[in-house]
Amino acid sequence: MQQAQRGVLTIATGRRVYLDMAIALARSFRWWNNDGDIEFYLATDSVDPLPRDLAFVRRLQFAPGELGTGFSVKLNMQRIAPSLHTLFIDADCLCVGPLAPVFERFSGRAVSVVGGAITEGEWFGDVAATRAHFNLPTLTKFNGGVYYFEQGEVAERVFDHARGLVERYDELGLVRLRDCPNEELLMAISMGLEGCTGLADDGTIHGELFASPKLLEIDVLAGKALLSNPPPGDPQHRRGYPVRETRPVIVHFLGDFTSKWQYRSQARVLRLVSEWRVPQALARTWVAATYQFPMWCLERARSALRPLFRRVVGYRRVRFEERM
Repeated sequence: MQQAQRGVLTIATGRRVYLDMAIALARSFRWWNNDGDIEFYLATDSVDPLPRDLAFVRRLQFAPGELGTGFSVKLNMQRIAPSLHTLFIDADCLCVGPLAPVFERFSGRAVSVVGGAITEGEWFGDVAATRAHFNLPTLTKFNGGVYYFEQGEVAERVFDHARGLVERYDELGLVRLRDCPNEELLMAISMGLEGCTGLADDGTIHGELFASPKLLEIDVLAGKALLSNPPPGDPQHRRGYPVRETRPVIVHFLGDFTSKWQYRSQARVLRLVSEWRVPQALARTWVAATYQFPMWCLERARSALRPLFRRVVGYRRVRFEERM
């Protein structure tokens, strides 16, 4: 089989929730990238069959634990990617537009991300100390929901070095994420050692709901997404990130955002139009009436009654996280 030039890769290992998210991502990808120019690869340890509408997905099957655990699984993406030019997208993302322009913007970069250079502060450890240890002028700060790499010696060295740093994570004084080594910092170090840099974050490629927590609009079928980090004083303001509105082509529902109605309503519409061939207008109307509007009302009611609830019964225990 001829090696594909361009491919999107996602990874869904461990709990079933990751496979469900990867299915929604694949459907959103197909809606906007159906000309066959970009392949879609799913690396998974699940043996569950994929829905009938995902025949286009190229499945990369692995045994449980074969790719590792935690965030370090992503450090194997370069070894398993079948395409020459690969865009890795986390399973908890949705595409709201074509990805060919994203490949074009990254083209020629051995390994890259969406992010900018930092020299000090805290990012899973003391940035200045980390730079000094590895003799790096800067580190590229980014969210690991999107990576781009081109197969070759440079990419191989970057990922090899990052994997080698996993065992030294605690020794280097780096801070864990969900009790796991965070691959982002290891990749930032390894990219720096090879002179690889990120694309400036202009808000058009990758938008994640930690840095921009206010989701003002999301409509995958219409290609609309609007995220915001509101100004200081707003309860949803995220300190340390730019105050702005962004319109990304890849929306990252990280953390518990995949449990919210905004994400789940989009996943439901995608399933109706993709697997069940329901017309767009009918799919939107059905989901809005049976799920989206009731959940919107419930959210507003909870928000209004929350202060009274807390005064009467106190704070609830933290809900169990479906993810690792």
